[in-house]
Amino acid sequence: MHRTAIMLALAAAAIAPLHAASVETAPQLAQQEVAQVTAWRRDIHQHPELSNREVRTAALVAAELRKLGLEVHTGIAHTGVVGLLKGDLPGPRLAIRADMDALPVTEEVNLPFASKATGEYRGKPTGVMHACGHDAHTAMLLGMAQALAGMKKQLHGSVLFVFQPAEEGAPAGEQGGASLMLKEGLFRDFKPDAIFGMHVVSSLNVGTVAVRPGPTMAGSDWFRMVVHGRQTHGAMPWNGVDPIVTAAEIISAAQTIVSRKLDISAQPAVLSFGIVEGGSRYNIVPDQVELQGTLRTFDAGMRQQAIDNLKSIAGHIAAANGATVEEQIPVGDSNPILINNPALAARVRASIGKAIGSEHVIEAKPWMASEDFAYFAQAVPGVYFFVGSTPQGQDASKAPSNHSPKFFLDEGALKIGMEAMLQASLDYLDTPAS
Repeated sequence: MHRTAIMLALAAAAIAPLHAASVETAPQLAQQEVAQVTAWRRDIHQHPELSNREVRTAALVAAELRKLGLEVHTGIAHTGVVGLLKGDLPGPRLAIRADMDALPVTEEVNLPFASKATGEYRGKPTGVMHACGHDAHTAMLLGMAQALAGMKKQLHGSVLFVFQPAEEGAPAGEQGGASLMLKEGLFRDFKPDAIFGMHVVSSLNVGTVAVRPGPTMAGSDWFRMVVHGRQTHGAMPWNGVDPIVTAAEIISAAQTIVSRKLDISAQPAVLSFGIVEGGSRYNIVPDQVELQGTLRTFDAGMRQQAIDNLKSIAGHIAAANGATVEEQIPVGDSNPILINNPALAARVRASIGKAIGSEHVIEAKPWMASEDFAYFAQAVPGVYFFVGSTPQGQDASKAPSNHSPKFFLDEGALKIGMEAMLQASLDYLDTPAS
């Protein structure tokens, strides 16, 4: 009996560290990686690259993944990189995604590693900046790959680390992003049972993480219209057809779609114009005016109603003014609504609470921004959550938003993000042992 008791105790001691490593040490693993992750983040921040042009970033990612002994594939959707880690123990198949691209924004943050990079966007020179935090996402996922590769012998299942290009949208005339990765067979040979992603946001303070079950981020449509009139001297507008006045009427009337046509008590919706271009001289009525904008919705029926209304308004107002309108509503692929799998979201929220304290995990509000992670979440069950990046003690509601030239990421968010994602991932992979 004594010998049996000793053998059982030794067996329990041998098993316990495996379970502890996969459930209880996410904060410790994150702490071990944070210095390297911070260095990666600063390097990537200083060398940002626009969508479908993430050549340097992709090379860095691929090199680091190869050092870890992962199975690495490059050139997916132009510059995408994936690394596959196979744990020594049986278990689920999980994918974790980070985006790599920067924005055509000139940085206005005084940092020693601030971006001085320039590029071209829509045919014009521009500054380039990681104004949305994708540098942090890429660095954190590299850190998580390093942490999980280091515990390969204790790891249940397999993890596919997905480094995605062009989340901000492919350049005109190109395809890119999540949809192209899927079209090119991202999940053909390794279809995950689930996929996780996260995003740093300035609307939350460091230390807070937000997750939401169900519809989480809006579907987005990009629309474009060209109003064609007839050029004339500004002193004699009756001799032409004014596309500027016509475009102004279209813009004004389009505001009634959300305020008067859609039942926004059911789901929120937004319609905004972002580009109005026309004319070359103050005293000439031009031939045409171009309009571009975005539609954000959380419901497929409301989306179609808004699109139909916008087409009708543009066509009827143009005709009433003697003009014509050439419209693309929508332009190209639209980002679907990002829907977090409800059951999986509940599990992820509980895991994050274990890592950082449940009092620091809140339910996210529906966010009108869009994310092409939604394509992945359509293909397999997915969860996408938000990590606060504004320094504690600062009013996050007044912090410069993501996409602002003044966007600032408190690097304390790197450890919190890794803790949250590592705990969620390890708990998910450890399901068979549980």
